[in-house]
Amino acid sequence: MSDLIYLLLPIWQSQFGLSYFMAGLMRGMYAAAMATFQIQASRLATRFGRKGILLGGTALSGLAYVGAGQAGALTGLCLSLVVAGIGASTQHPLASSLVAQANEGDRAASRSALAAYNFAGDVGKMAIPAALGLALGWFSWQQCVSATGLFGLAMAVLLGWMIPKLPTRAGQKTPECPTSIAVPPAPKSLGYGLGFKALFCTAVIDSATRMGFLTFLPFVLKAKEANTATIGLALSLLFIGGAVGKLACGYLGRRIGMVKTVWLTETATAIIILGVLVLPLPLALATLPLLGVALNGTSSVLYGGVPELVSLDRRERAFALFYTGTIGAGAIAPLVFGWLGDQISIPHAMQCVAAFVCLSLPLVWLVEPTTNFKESS
Repeated sequence: MSDLIYLLLPIWQSQFGLSYFMAGLMRGMYAAAMATFQIQASRLATRFGRKGILLGGTALSGLAYVGAGQAGALTGLCLSLVVAGIGASTQHPLASSLVAQANEGDRAASRSALAAYNFAGDVGKMAIPAALGLALGWFSWQQCVSATGLFGLAMAVLLGWMIPKLPTRAGQKTPECPTSIAVPPAPKSLGYGLGFKALFCTAVIDSATRMGFLTFLPFVLKAKEANTATIGLALSLLFIGGAVGKLACGYLGRRIGMVKTVWLTETATAIIILGVLVLPLPLALATLPLLGVALNGTSSVLYGGVPELVSLDRRERAFALFYTGTIGAGAIAPLVFGWLGDQISIPHAMQCVAAFVCLSLPLVWLVEPTTNFKESS
């Protein structure tokens, strides 16, 4: 539901006469609301329970999308996007904590489960843009967005039935049980040390790159004479690669370590972005799955290291801080690169995106050795 906005931005730009900065602002408002309420969602979950807050946020996003579909003016549409972002803020930290809790005591299983959870998000990114890109050929964007909101409400009801109160794997004992798998607890000194800070900054740069590029990729393709269905297909191809990348990079991180994996994926991201800008439309579309592997795969390696760099009692808050920073960067990046697009053209702004991602390369060396997946059992 969140990434459907990328497909709709060129339509909104044409209908409301938006500049690139304003188009970036619309995406940024959603992401800013989602980032701002991450920590608040974590606090509410502590008081009222993760499941209820997660379901309430999902339902709120669905209602907001229904409202966006009924909005006839830009102000109402923007307000609906902000409300949808607030609802979406519950998803990342609470669902990640539920997944980590369900695999407590088994570090390798926890990483695999988090990677699978990350992959599941890309399944939706593959399906919804392609389906809506085709549907927009027969229905208005308002009808398509309203239908997406109704789908979100239905999923909130379904999740209420699916999510148990205390998620644990069948037969797994609690970590405190003497017969459970012996894994030493993370020491308090690792709470927010240099490793977590370096991981956080690396993820912020990676997120800003990804959100900045995704926001304006439809405009790059539109300049190559792609129609709405083609743009929907392009986003699906990109997210197919992203889904593969999140699983493949998780495996690669365990084989060669996080540092080498991030260097490989971020360098490939910069090179392929430059290629998409100069290639004709058919070849640009052909490179998007590979770009998705590099662009999205890094995140699964980075956020899979969060549980290893913080103590158990700080984990949920660390996830909230981590997602607040990365999604916050994703809120600011469209504004910055949109403003650059207005000043120097979108292709030149995307060249700046390719250069910006390279700033993450020296930072990843500062992450503490505990996140080196190669050393893990």
